[in-house]
Amino acid sequence: MRNRFDKELASLHDLLIEMGTLSQQAIESAKDALLEQDVEKAARTHEFEREVDEREKEVERRCLKLLLQQQPVASDLRIISTALKIITDLERIADQACDIAELATYMAGQKYIKKLVDIPLMADAAIKMVKESIDAFVARDIDLAQRVIACDDTVDSLFDQVKNDLIALIREDAANGEQAMDLLMVSKYLERIGDHATNVAEWVVFSITGQHKNERVL
Repeated sequence: MRNRFDKELASLHDLLIEMGTLSQQAIESAKDALLEQDVEKAARTHEFEREVDEREKEVERRCLKLLLQQQPVASDLRIISTALKIITDLERIADQACDIAELATYMAGQKYIKKLVDIPLMADAAIKMVKESIDAFVARDIDLAQRVIACDDTVDSLFDQVKNDLIALIREDAANGEQAMDLLMVSKYLERIGDHATNVAEWVVFSITGQHKNERVL
């Protein structure tokens, strides 16, 4: 019975890795669409998001099956409940990548008011956070999870830099206002993606220790 449970748990891990990879690809596609002003890559982002949604449903189904057909102990229940929490954040990450892609499509025919430097750095940091948070879950690596959590400060700092730069551009010329707000929204979506990756890492810590910063010990 335990061998069967472990095999199904390994299959669940594989699905989560796939879902995490698709979420990373959605962010990458949205970033490229923005930098290259490429509407086809923006459209591809939506395809990744649909695949993420499909994986989310499959993970939910697998988790329910494990709960109903097996007899999980407390540590197993933490792993399953963490998986259910993780897929919610991954689905939202893909949604926010699509939001960025939509803004990239809108701005595709415009000349940018400044060279995009910090926004791609934010995207790269967010992609790394998503990947490493999933790696931490699969490897049950609490140190890696903690590094992901710490990395959120980098994303937040970049967001503040983008915001300050855009405010300065609006002050210089009010005509920059509309695009500045669109770029600010892009950076805000990336900041939220970092928050979701942080959520994943915090739930990884919970799956290992039984303790979440907002929850009681189990």
